[in-house]
Amino acid sequence: MRNLKTLLSLSLALLIGVSCKPTESDAKPPTEKRWTKPSDEQLRARLSKLQYQVTQNAATEPPFRNAYYNKKDPGIYVDIVTGEPLFASVDKFDSGTGWPSFVKPIEPGHVVEKRDASHGMVRTEVLSKAGDSHLGHLFDDGPPPSRMRYCINSASLRFVPLSKLEAEGYGQYRSRFAQTAGKPAATTANECTQPKDGATAGCKSNLETAILAGGCFWGMEEILRKVPGVLDTEVGYTGGTTKSPTYNSMKGGHSGHAEAVKIVFDPTKISYADLLEKWFYRMHDPTTKDRQGNDVGSQYRSAIFTTSKDQARVARDITRKVDKSGKWKAPIVTQIVTAGTFTNAEDYHQDYLQTNPGGYTCHYLR
Repeated sequence: MRNLKTLLSLSLALLIGVSCKPTESDAKPPTEKRWTKPSDEQLRARLSKLQYQVTQNAATEPPFRNAYYNKKDPGIYVDIVTGEPLFASVDKFDSGTGWPSFVKPIEPGHVVEKRDASHGMVRTEVLSKAGDSHLGHLFDDGPPPSRMRYCINSASLRFVPLSKLEAEGYGQYRSRFAQTAGKPAATTANECTQPKDGATAGCKSNLETAILAGGCFWGMEEILRKVPGVLDTEVGYTGGTTKSPTYNSMKGGHSGHAEAVKIVFDPTKISYADLLEKWFYRMHDPTTKDRQGNDVGSQYRSAIFTTSKDQARVARDITRKVDKSGKWKAPIVTQIVTAGTFTNAEDYHQDYLQTNPGGYTCHYLR
């Protein structure tokens, strides 16, 4: 009798155990983080003008003069609007186009495709799923085996380094960097770098970059950042021979570098000619060689660093026009040279007069 009770007890416990175990259909998958798009008002307050124009109005930033085209550090790239993970550095390659290029998204469902018939050609636009942010375009001329080339604007992205994945909530992607497979090889023969005869390059920028020098870059940037049509400004060093210049290495004037401002602008809102004539040639004295106010040295010279043949032509025409106008009593000594490498100045120099409103400047509109 005791054995029968024991048997019944064991059978009942077994039945209860089976009935309480969740079935596969009952098990709930882990909840995926929701990437919420902020309101338009919040976006305008949080994003730079350039980031807003690219992500919300499908603008294309200038090539080779953006944050991530040549970045090689390990990490992931997320939507600047929502933080949604989009691409990994292990899938990044050099396309020769001047924009960040990837062979695939970090998650297939995080990047969506859309037909784009703008600018006289038919392309495949790519957007972030959660934020509907314009990212760039997808082409089929990338490296094998997929042949995919996601041509992406740096202004659409924020980089999260490998060392901060867990801290920022992206720890699940660390395993991507433990893979032994090599990164995609550089593939620079594509329709952007080598379009067919008579064809339009598939990823042409509709924004433009200007690089101007006219003395201390603090004062120049403060004026230029307020110009209608200017979307982004960064101060830095260019025109010299020293590799990777810093403020300490160039402040004595021995490196050949000039303090300059890199300006991204919308040519439909302000022309390059107007930027030079109505702003650049009024915000500094272009008749003083290697000097602005109390700032003396070649690093404070007046110079226009042109990024295209058309810019060089316009710069020469406007300089002659201003020189002949009589607005300046002495001859203009501004240099017009082809732009080379632009190295961003240290963080504390960027937007200096915004964080230090009482700081030094000798720039004003004449």
